[in-house]
Amino acid sequence: MTFSVIQMVSQSDVLANLAQARALLERAAEGGARLAVLPENFAAMGRRDVAEIGRAEALGEGPVLPWLKQAARDLKLWIVAGTLPLPPVDQPHAKANACSLLIDEQGETVARYDKLHLFDVDVADTRGRYRESDDYAYGSRVVVADTPVGRLGLSVCYDLRFPELYSELRKAGAELITAPSAFTAVTGAAHWEVLIRARAIETQCYLLAAAQGGVHPGPRETFGHAAIVDPWGRIVAEQDQGEAVLLAERDSNEQASIRARMPVASHRRFFSQGAQRPASE
Repeated sequence: MTFSVIQMVSQSDVLANLAQARALLERAAEGGARLAVLPENFAAMGRRDVAEIGRAEALGEGPVLPWLKQAARDLKLWIVAGTLPLPPVDQPHAKANACSLLIDEQGETVARYDKLHLFDVDVADTRGRYRESDDYAYGSRVVVADTPVGRLGLSVCYDLRFPELYSELRKAGAELITAPSAFTAVTGAAHWEVLIRARAIETQCYLLAAAQGGVHPGPRETFGHAAIVDPWGRIVAEQDQGEAVLLAERDSNEQASIRARMPVASHRRFFSQGAQRPASE
């Protein structure tokens, strides 16, 4: 039941980033992990050719998807592939989604989550203005999937500010939730720990918060502090900056005990109106 969360400092060179990610995934596998989570934008940071990258991958001409499948097979490891730009299936020339893929140990894609909430905000840092919707299309589905470490819900970065998504993941049976991220240094210092702990506490899930942690092209500085949070809201592993591989074990008995002693899911009194039902894959 061991899983891993990875922190990177990705740059603009895709092949160099993949080489570094492979080394970190190897460390995770050597540590006994059955599943590892890469951060948001693990294959490239600071690139403006998002559409071209996504189109190449969709047409089978890019390096990232073959690399993912091979790494999973070689390491016998389930991989949550942070995010990468991918257009909708069978629409290679459409606008890309910020896509998080779940790959099994045979190199097969088990689930795909397209980021629901896009980071269109102004931040008091050197970049100032962020508009993800310029490059990415909005996702439309909530996604959960069965894995060797438990039933996994998928989310990404800015999603953390929208608790209704996590309520839906819990309703769909999530026991662990991934949140690959690239929080800015400013917003991360203010809100990162509060958000990841809150999402774990309210869902009584393990929160697997992979992160980018350092300086990237753009210029852009990310907060880091990749972490694993348990269902009681305790941070059981954390890395402030730089590359890291965090490992933890899911204690399913303790999780069941927490949920039994404090059955918040059955106490819920407010429900969304007309919400799309979760998609399970």
